[in-house]
Amino acid sequence: MKYVVITGVSTGIGYDAARYLTERGWHVLGSVRQQADADRVQAALGDKFTPLLFDVTDGEAVDTAVTQTQSIIGDNNLTGLINNAGIATAGPLMHMPLDDFRWQFEVNLFGLLDVTQKFLPLLGARVDAPRPAGRLINISSVSGKITYPFMGPYSASKYALEALSDGLRRELVIYDIEVIVIEPGSVQTPIWDKAEELDVEIYADTDYKDVMRRMQKMFVKQGQTGIPVERVSETIYKALTASHPKTRYPLARKWFTGWFLPRHLPDRWVDKMIWKKLGLKK
Repeated sequence: MKYVVITGVSTGIGYDAARYLTERGWHVLGSVRQQADADRVQAALGDKFTPLLFDVTDGEAVDTAVTQTQSIIGDNNLTGLINNAGIATAGPLMHMPLDDFRWQFEVNLFGLLDVTQKFLPLLGARVDAPRPAGRLINISSVSGKITYPFMGPYSASKYALEALSDGLRRELVIYDIEVIVIEPGSVQTPIWDKAEELDVEIYADTDYKDVMRRMQKMFVKQGQTGIPVERVSETIYKALTASHPKTRYPLARKWFTGWFLPRHLPDRWVDKMIWKKLGLKK
């Protein structure tokens, strides 16, 4: 039996990855924050799924989940830990409340590192661990390489996750633990439904009010035209099973204009392309 822990499985990428792996005989232990979500996902995925009730920012709950996981896998290693849970905070940096910015990092970086540190011994980061070791997969984003206006807090957290992943990969080599980053663009998941609920009116008294309203419509459209969520699940499976996995798997919605060009053109060119698209500069 192959065991894998996935954070944030109530919906979206986490849920579909859990579905994809359980359908292939893996046992998934997935984190949710509410008992109702635990019951729903358990009913949908069956006995190959075990819910773990914790928020990544709740250290004591993470400790309990590690103990629960240890009791299930026994002397085996986890085959993988998939850090998927995260949030996205949007808004102009000039007006972003610092508490909101800090919370973006608390969830996407500090909570993620706490989960990673506590589960690493179960992946094989201990002297007496059996081999082969498990793999650590961090779900980053295209925004971890390319920063768009009003996505600064989210993008900053994902840039930091990219650096954190590089550090972990180069340090955990002593345990033969592979660290792999998956970088999706917009994905067709329910998270984009929340874009319509984004309260852009809090910026109604700023010079960004009109462009924020346009951005909200763009978020909704991107979600509708994003990559299928199963493509991310397939990539997670590949990262877990490939004999020589890549260190990064970018999954841009539009590879040429949304990934290649912004990363290779001069910054000023990319700035002008973005400003024109959003109407930021006449």
